[in-house]
Amino acid sequence: MFAARRSTSLLSAARGVSSKRLASSKSITQTLEEIIPERQEFVKKLKSEHGSKSLGEIKVENLLGGMRGLKVMLWEPSVLDANEGIRFWGKTIPECQEILPSAGKAIQGLEGEEMLPEAMFWYLLTGQVPTVEQTAEFTKELVERSKLPSYVEKVIDSFPKTLHPMTQFVSALATLNHDSKFVAAYNGGVKKGEYWKPTLEDSLDCVAKSFTIASRIYRNKYLDGAAGMPGIDGSKDLSWNFSNQIGFGDKQGFIEVIRLYNALHTDHEGGNVSAHTTHLVGSALSDPFLSYSAALAGLAGPLHGLANQEALRFILSIKDSIGAADITNDRVKEELWKVLKSGRVVPGYGHAVLRKPDPRFIALRDFSLKYTEIKEDPVFKLVNKTFEVAPGVLTEHGKTKNPFPNVDAVSGSLLYHFGLRQFEYYTVTFGTSRAMGALSQLVWDRALGMPIERPKSLSMEAIAKIVGA
Repeated sequence: MFAARRSTSLLSAARGVSSKRLASSKSITQTLEEIIPERQEFVKKLKSEHGSKSLGEIKVENLLGGMRGLKVMLWEPSVLDANEGIRFWGKTIPECQEILPSAGKAIQGLEGEEMLPEAMFWYLLTGQVPTVEQTAEFTKELVERSKLPSYVEKVIDSFPKTLHPMTQFVSALATLNHDSKFVAAYNGGVKKGEYWKPTLEDSLDCVAKSFTIASRIYRNKYLDGAAGMPGIDGSKDLSWNFSNQIGFGDKQGFIEVIRLYNALHTDHEGGNVSAHTTHLVGSALSDPFLSYSAALAGLAGPLHGLANQEALRFILSIKDSIGAADITNDRVKEELWKVLKSGRVVPGYGHAVLRKPDPRFIALRDFSLKYTEIKEDPVFKLVNKTFEVAPGVLTEHGKTKNPFPNVDAVSGSLLYHFGLRQFEYYTVTFGTSRAMGALSQLVWDRALGMPIERPKSLSMEAIAKIVGA
């Protein structure tokens, strides 16, 4: 009974930390300085009072199956539930949309109803909802940090046009290691308990500058080069500047999509490739630039960050097959069965963890339904019709654990609708977003003194010996 009461007390204390509202005048560093000591005490008590308790067993199928589902990582900003989807510090996506400030509320002179990625970034770092004033100041700070050093610009401009945009992104972001505040502090003998502060500084720079790196890559690869790229407008937000720099500044709908897309893709707990890679590389005390550039290399893989391209290509192939005028349940169902009977899968459907429609899909679909121009787009009509038909078809087919759409089923179609049609670039837009979640946890890794990651590996012979095979 005593142990149960103590565990409840620990959980209540943790929830208290994450729900506390702070004064609007406090900066991100000041806010974390207040929160971190309590979280440090929480993790100490977990280790000292419950360190010997089991979180579950490890089976051979887990080891041979990508460690899927094993509870082996600490991840503060988000937790993914199979039935209700992602929660950011305990809050659902609709709750975040309700409470996180939008551009229209936080930035004078700007339109926009969607939650700002900057507000989400603050929330992921602190577990606390920023006020409108905090959001405005934090956005301004990030935009100021988004300017690139000349040496990084030269590196990007030196890349051949034929080089894949993700290869350019990985290389350019790693180059920022040249100015790492964490490296300078570590070499200067900073105390371990203070590691989180220069890590935070680098992380803010990394997130902010990733948007400008992405813009410059786009200009060089798909347009007339960076010479004509608009400068950064300090009175706007990161998404507005990104949109403007790649030539979409006159499309309010696109700017809003980018805001929502970036806010939704920030984090999806820690086990996915990009998030886990950031944590793994960072556990060696590599700086945030190197840690996240490694994560981008993982994001570039077909099984991780390329999924929305494949889903969009699938929708376009259906459109080519049935035409824009024949988007009916029966025709879409017929196309889906063709795919399944050929031994292929339906891109954008199913998820490694989720067993319900992805709340990120629902958020982007709801966004689309607010705009007549998107609702009438044949590509989105197909996305929507597939959402109505595919779960029943996949359930009848019987080989899919989750017959519902994930975010990739809709995200690419929105970028495509507004004219961003360089498919290989879509993963770059994913990369600007995921930095916010992965690097928020890296700050917490340093604040909580997390050790270098070093799991035990086994050969097949060793496995056979253990299980008596």
